[in-house]
Amino acid sequence: MFSKSYPRIVISGLSGDSGKTMVSCGLLAYLKQKGMNISGFKKGPDYIDSAWLSLASGYPVRNLDTYLMGFPTAKKSFIKNAASNEISIIEGNRGLFDGADNQGTHSTAELAKMLKAPVLIVQNISKVTRTAAASILGSIKIDPDLNIAGVILNNVAGERHGKVARKAIEEITGIPVIGMIPRLPESYVLPSRHLGLITPDEFEQKSKILEDLRKVIEEHVDTSKIIEIAGNAPSLEDKETEAYSDDVHLNKEKVQIGYFKDQAFSFYYPENLESLSAAGAELIPISAIHNNDLENLDALYIGGGFPETNLTSLTLNREMMDSLKQFAEDGLPIYAECGGLIYLAEEIEWQGREFELSGVLPIKIKMHDKPQGHGYCEATVDNENPFYEKGTLIKGHEFHYSKIYEHNSDLKNSLSISRGVGCFNKRDGLTYKNVFASYIHIHALATPEWVKGMITIAGNYKQLKKTKILIEG
Repeated sequence: MFSKSYPRIVISGLSGDSGKTMVSCGLLAYLKQKGMNISGFKKGPDYIDSAWLSLASGYPVRNLDTYLMGFPTAKKSFIKNAASNEISIIEGNRGLFDGADNQGTHSTAELAKMLKAPVLIVQNISKVTRTAAASILGSIKIDPDLNIAGVILNNVAGERHGKVARKAIEEITGIPVIGMIPRLPESYVLPSRHLGLITPDEFEQKSKILEDLRKVIEEHVDTSKIIEIAGNAPSLEDKETEAYSDDVHLNKEKVQIGYFKDQAFSFYYPENLESLSAAGAELIPISAIHNNDLENLDALYIGGGFPETNLTSLTLNREMMDSLKQFAEDGLPIYAECGGLIYLAEEIEWQGREFELSGVLPIKIKMHDKPQGHGYCEATVDNENPFYEKGTLIKGHEFHYSKIYEHNSDLKNSLSISRGVGCFNKRDGLTYKNVFASYIHIHALATPEWVKGMITIAGNYKQLKKTKILIEG
């Protein structure tokens, strides 16, 4: 066992839309400009907040999800990725105490306590003053073991408004207010759709808005106090971390695994790609919008994203869709999640129009105005498939507005859903030849079997191609 100091702070709110992502992005951008070595983390499974935090910090942001990966793995991931940095910023999700049940299990508060990290609450005080103190006092009372180290007031209407709220909070709770952010113009608000933000790849003014938020933090927040609070976080002990590694070396010979990466497909956890690389894969980013060459791949990974908002661009690249279908017929291993599943369909109906897709799978999809699946998932592999052994437990999450409304009755599936929605009738994991498509997003640290499956089938496919060349030669 060893003990080491990891300067760190959790940025949380008492509800959604408190401004915690705005503060986290602005703070990371500020610390980056100061030349500090920084690391960013996002509590929960969210891809888009992480993408904004990554852009602000200049480094990949890691998701810490205790429900998916468990408390020990989440802690090890934090320590591994925070080890060489001067400060770590951890953005929470939802309200501070909101978790999987009424006890707040897997909440931001639980993560903060596990990491022994001080918490900075971003409090939206629109149309309230003294009531803000009641919210902070309640937070102290509900969990006295939580180290609430400071408050940032957001949506401050004016000098008097901020002064009254600040005095009430500090006198009633003893917690210092270390920032007061005024009501900001719309141009300062991170763009959103559905239940969250849009991706940075889809927003042309991303650099400007991050610079604006950096200035907001610099002008209205006591950043030196935040750095001091983070620096005073107690040391963390972990007897296993010195030996911890998520590297799994499976193949002596490298395989080439492509993955779609463009404005339509961007939902990839850094650990998923890193684990594939460490296990023996050469990763090849491919644009489904601009590229069409799949010739030298041993497998293809299609993550999630927003293909529905890029349908015109995607369908204009018919050559890619036709090529993908042919390679799938020839046995190319393809693993697709959510948006990737959509791309493999025959067609999609969106905003009253029908778009023809790749047709790899005999399914038709319709986009809806409300989520058709949203939350954590648990599934058991109960049928043969290219990537997972029978009996494997998969934990992940789903968030999709699309729904399969028509499918071939002969289409095989391999996942039984015990929590979540999946594709249809509590089933998921659509399989065809070496194709596996699912609405479930997985994290490599939560489902290490995925890495083994990807590398194994890619290696088998590579050997098959070599054998075919020898026979034909």
